Amino acid sequence: MHSQLDVGAHSQSVKIAGREPVRMHPADAAARDLRDGDIVRIFNDRGACLAGLAVDDALRPGVAQLSTGAWYDPDPADPGFCRHGNPNVLTADRPSSTLSQGCTGQLTLVEVEPYHGTPPELAVTRPPATA
Repeated sequence: MHSQLDVGAHSQSVKIAGREPVRMHPADAAARDLRDGDIVRIFNDRGACLAGLAVDDALRPGVAQLSTGAWYDPDPADPGFCRHGNPNVLTADRPSSTLSQGCTGQLTLVEVEPYHGTPPELAVTRPPATA
């Protein structure tokens, strides 16, 4: 179901400051001076997104896990930056094969850093502006 249920009660109950949670091992969080509940910027050369940090010692060190549930909420000035935590801005957009055209696994190299300043307002659940 992925993002179809993003506005559902269960999905909303695990969000951090309205954003998708990203799980990270305590040692990786400490190395970046991050704490549980912080808003973080996840980025690579393809794009970036904001997420709420969930420190979890059940996760392998060196791995950040971000689910695919957040609705895409791009910054109007930069469509490669999702304010809500959608990982599609970070992954390669290429098919698994010419036959299936299915998506490739959402595995990618990223960096995670603290987000400084006031996080931008989420617009994804508001009606679009009209002329």
